[in-house]
Amino acid sequence: MPALELLTVGRICVDLYPEQLHVPLRDIQSFRKSIGGTATNVAVACARLGHRTAVFTRVGTDAFGEYIEWSLSERFGVDTSFVGRDPEMLTPLAFAELSDPGEPGIIFYRQPQAPDMRIEPSEVDREVVESVPILWFPTSCLSAEPSRSTIHELLSWRDRRVHTILDLDWRHQFWSDPSDATRELDRVLDHVTMAIGNRAECDVAVGETDPQRAAEALLARGLTAAIVKMGADGVLVATRDGAMERIAPHPVDVVCGLGAGDAFGGALCHGLLAGWDLPACARAGNVAGAIVASRLMCADDMPYLEEIDALLDR
Repeated sequence: MPALELLTVGRICVDLYPEQLHVPLRDIQSFRKSIGGTATNVAVACARLGHRTAVFTRVGTDAFGEYIEWSLSERFGVDTSFVGRDPEMLTPLAFAELSDPGEPGIIFYRQPQAPDMRIEPSEVDREVVESVPILWFPTSCLSAEPSRSTIHELLSWRDRRVHTILDLDWRHQFWSDPSDATRELDRVLDHVTMAIGNRAECDVAVGETDPQRAAEALLARGLTAAIVKMGADGVLVATRDGAMERIAPHPVDVVCGLGAGDAFGGALCHGLLAGWDLPACARAGNVAGAIVASRLMCADDMPYLEEIDALLDR
């Protein structure tokens, strides 16, 4: 079998998105089901662009866990070799609330603890972690044990190999206080090569909301690249050699803002694997994110390469 090109780590769930838009949750009559979670969506997005990807995570031994494993392998072509089954915890659910599609809400069902927070180093192949071209993990992996210690173990194996990517992906529901996330992010910034996040997430990570200062603060930790998402203002791309460029956004009518950042991540990984420079990767990421924002779902609606190429050419 071809070697893996991308290994993502962490959050996985069943997504339930309302089919009635612009109304409060109390008025929703039906939901559309798919799979989701940051690590999951990035792996799916990159697989849809032609790459061999895998997720290191856990699901429950329930029917939802079976559905997730089947969807990953049969629908999306994502390797499930490192998807474990937790004997005690239920597979998480995430309900979207889209009364304002541009500022969607999520209700997480992850109590008392989600299986994806119980991953152990013994459940993944060390050689894969050390050698895979891209290792990607989100901040949420650091919010509880044993996932937190597992990430530190994986980073020690990885030894800051390019590309070791931290998705700043701030979800307040996973933390008792932002300062806890700041402390945990401080521990891993010296062990990754790239960080990606919006202005609020950069504030949690390095105490800066100004995109240029945030990028500089991240690069000061020894990273080779930092990407700061600026919403309607586009994306700021900065590299250790002093290059800094703002990539213009791709305008779109938003149907659902969820998943756009993960589509960006999948396209970014595609560009890195293809040997593109970082601005080119970010341009493709902006287009991929815009496509998903114009659709309802996350994993189901990740774009194909021809869709991204068509908009880039335009």
